[in-house]
Amino acid sequence: MTKIGNFPKSRLRRLRDSNWIRELVSENNLSVSDLVLPIFIREGKNKIEAIKSMPGVYRYSIDRALKLIDSAEKNGIPMVALFPATPKKLKNNLGTEALNENNLICKMLKKTRRNNNIGIMTDVALDPYTSHGHDGILKNGKILNDETNSILIKQAILQAEMGSDVIAPSDMMDGRIGLIRKALDKNKLKETKLLSYAVKYASNFYGPFRDAVGSKKSLKGDKKTYQMDFRNMSESIREVAMDVKEGADMIMVKPGLPYLDIITKIKDNFKLPILAYQVSGEYTLLKQGILNKTIGTEAIIESLYSFKRAGCSAIITYFALEIAKQLKKN
Repeated sequence: MTKIGNFPKSRLRRLRDSNWIRELVSENNLSVSDLVLPIFIREGKNKIEAIKSMPGVYRYSIDRALKLIDSAEKNGIPMVALFPATPKKLKNNLGTEALNENNLICKMLKKTRRNNNIGIMTDVALDPYTSHGHDGILKNGKILNDETNSILIKQAILQAEMGSDVIAPSDMMDGRIGLIRKALDKNKLKETKLLSYAVKYASNFYGPFRDAVGSKKSLKGDKKTYQMDFRNMSESIREVAMDVKEGADMIMVKPGLPYLDIITKIKDNFKLPILAYQVSGEYTLLKQGILNKTIGTEAIIESLYSFKRAGCSAIITYFALEIAKQLKKN
């Protein structure tokens, strides 16, 4: 049996002393194909609107978003994720704008399918469309699970019919994956992929995102009755097991960096693709550090490698285009 720590025979620095050997023995690699770019869509023409809480991230009108998608595709990014900034006048208690075939996401999907071959992921949840900012139907202070599911099914079918490649329910209602999978198959949409936000914690890192989609100020209360308790790990295994059984093709863990232990635990228990979302709060902390020059841009790469090391197949990150260009250059 080989002795561990048999110095001076064993010198671990031998495998670190030059770039070529570090490359040769590296355990994980990061490539452009690991990246997913999230994009916020707004109404209007030729509009790019800054998001104060997310420096360097913008809301794009459809025509400008198409140009951004072109750039993502040219730089080798395999998929973009679309999120709508729904005008306040179109929001109501039931989030009915989610089922409007002329809503922002549907119009964006129609345009994208005519012009691009990149993968398109769309979010299934009601929070961008409800006046109260919750992911489901709110009644007497409670989120109604089954009643919400009936709307989510219709929303998923609509998005798939409009051309979404990957339907991503982020609402955290129980049972919605099985119901959506059954409905997709029944409507001859068998090839549509299901990426389940199976592990979505009631996190404090979502603030800038809610600002970006316009739900932050309108949110009544919190989402702790349906999103996961961040103190729990075993519960995540149950969530994933249920969604895999119901027909999920891929699993999302959200947020990312504070939950690397959860990603590894799920990877050890389930052999299917796992994606992590490097959420808005994580992005903003890193971006502010770079802007303040307290950390360098290399910290972005380091953070993305942590996801790969934990077991992720891909990462949704607002840094995607920036890093894709850097990786391509290198």
